[in-house]
Amino acid sequence: MTPISHLRKSYERAELSEEASHADPAQQFDQWLKEAIASEIPEPNAMTVATVGSNLRPSTRVVLIKGYDAGGITWFTNYESRKGQELAGNPYAALQFHWVELERVVRIEGQVEKVSDEESDAYFKSRPLDSRIGAWASPQSQVIPGRGVLVANAAKYAAQFLLQPPRPPHWGGYRLLPDRWEFWQGRKSRLHDRLRYSLDQAKDWQRERLAP
Repeated sequence: MTPISHLRKSYERAELSEEASHADPAQQFDQWLKEAIASEIPEPNAMTVATVGSNLRPSTRVVLIKGYDAGGITWFTNYESRKGQELAGNPYAALQFHWVELERVVRIEGQVEKVSDEESDAYFKSRPLDSRIGAWASPQSQVIPGRGVLVANAAKYAAQFLLQPPRPPHWGGYRLLPDRWEFWQGRKSRLHDRLRYSLDQAKDWQRERLAP
């Protein structure tokens, strides 16, 4: 077996130049996400969310992006989960997409806000029935004695709500409002391309190249 310290890969698929990239990071993200989807790589919509608790300990988890536009990145979850509680105390987060097959990473930072009840209701109604029941059945991030609790809860709420479970009051969407983006493209000899976009005081995007 090859020692883990000897595992290496040469990144040679593409490049990222100032001339070929968009001046607006949201447009650059849109292009890369669409290319990831078109490439049919596994779960191109999966992203890591990093939050920080009141004890200053960071934590990460993987969620699925459910919407994006010039205003921000949206996902949905349990507001009472660890990430929900940490965002309630410190409404800033970082996101990361890692498209391994394309040798690309996107990092996004900014303030986080809850989406409107109307937006959360609309998305909840679009989910499969089992997922809607699951939102009621799982006390996310809480300690439970066994999987049987989830199964029993699912049966309970399925019988209670039948085919029309409402959105739980503890479940809904978040939107991260970016003030910093970074696009990373793997390159040969570890001389990777890194472009960072930061909002200036005039709320204009400033693009800079970072050393890898």
